[in-house]
Amino acid sequence: MTKPKPFNTQNLGTGFLYFYVHFVTEVVCFFVLARYTESAPVAWLISFAYDLLAFTPQSLFGYLSDKCKKCSFGVAGLVLLGAALVLQAHTPWPFLSLTVVCIGNAFTHVNGAEVTLRTANGSLSHSAIFVSGGSFGVVTGKLLAAAGTPYWLLLILVVSAVPFAILAQMYLKDSAAAYDAVPCRAFRYHNPKIGKGLIILLSVIVVIVRGYMAYGIPISWRKTTLQTILLFTFMGVGKALGGVLADLFGVKKLALGSIAAALPFLLFGDNHMIVSLVGVMFFSMTMSVTLAVLVSVLPKAPGLAFGFTTIGLFLGVVPVCFVKITGLAANCIMLSVLTIVCLACMLISIRKDEPHERLV
Repeated sequence: MTKPKPFNTQNLGTGFLYFYVHFVTEVVCFFVLARYTESAPVAWLISFAYDLLAFTPQSLFGYLSDKCKKCSFGVAGLVLLGAALVLQAHTPWPFLSLTVVCIGNAFTHVNGAEVTLRTANGSLSHSAIFVSGGSFGVVTGKLLAAAGTPYWLLLILVVSAVPFAILAQMYLKDSAAAYDAVPCRAFRYHNPKIGKGLIILLSVIVVIVRGYMAYGIPISWRKTTLQTILLFTFMGVGKALGGVLADLFGVKKLALGSIAAALPFLLFGDNHMIVSLVGVMFFSMTMSVTLAVLVSVLPKAPGLAFGFTTIGLFLGVVPVCFVKITGLAANCIMLSVLTIVCLACMLISIRKDEPHERLV
């Protein structure tokens, strides 16, 4: 058996194409969200509704995307995002615009997952690059809303993303047949000695913990717009690097190494921006790992697998909406305990790193 190259660059273009689509998606979503929450007395409730409507349906839409590979959920999602901007500008019904933007968000996310996973030949770099675009989009959307940017400029941005989604769909059509023929050979990252149901549960627990920890990281240093931009930039870079390094050095090594390396930087970075940013970058690298394990268990349903991660993120955010730990000592204890939980789940659910044959 010929050993594969550790870093597969075939069809890596899908990752960059959907990096931009994802970037535009989050720009629009957080532009709309920020406009509604900037003066709302129940801003937390609006944010909670957004998380509920944007995250939880993605497992259903992912399942439909798995079954309807010829449908371009990405283009449909961009159309919905444009419609949400028009509704926000010209109608007095904020919940309608928020609902439409959430569905558009879900559509582009699941299509991005489908395209980057089915064309990746078992690599994680493609989906990691795709997901990383969201971090840059979140902060850009908030900044544009704060600057009072007219909605029609956002519409132009949405239109500019349509060719990217169409081109990515063409990549998918070229690669889907090869992936569907032997999908189990493309992704083999879960521990075969453990039941698949337990693997899914452990992976979702890791995502829940990661979603909750993201709000508990001590970052009292963040006081300026530039510092906020740097925070989201390091998040995005960490997400992309996680997939690339997992391909180069192995999923299990990356999973255990990144989460363990992140802890000391997060614990002692409260008042030290650079220290904290390094911890955030390490912490963000685990995103690609949980997705890889879930796709390994559900190789014929990558859209559904991606949907499990978004459900986990929502469940991780829920406690923060009602109870938030603010004390530094309490946060440090929480980070330490949850890190141990993540390490245990990853240690159990991920198989030992070893070369394996990929599709050709």
